[in-house]
Amino acid sequence: MNDSVTTPAGNGTNKPSHVAFQVRDGKGENKSFWTRIGVAWTSRDERGFVVQLNAVPLDGKIILRLPEPKDNA
Repeated sequence: MNDSVTTPAGNGTNKPSHVAFQVRDGKGENKSFWTRIGVAWTSRDERGFVVQLNAVPLDGKIILRLPEPKDNA
């Protein structure tokens, strides 16, 4: 998924503030399956998000998380 897309929020950066994942419950306790499905930016008024999804889940839930820092090593 390309993180360098034109920001719809107009927050001055193309880098999304959050990553969207679909999370489905798996078998067993504490088992779940995470699939990256999109990105989100903080809205201009900073009271919400602009979400761009590449897939829409039919089951499970959508979780927005802060992106993990990239390892430059």
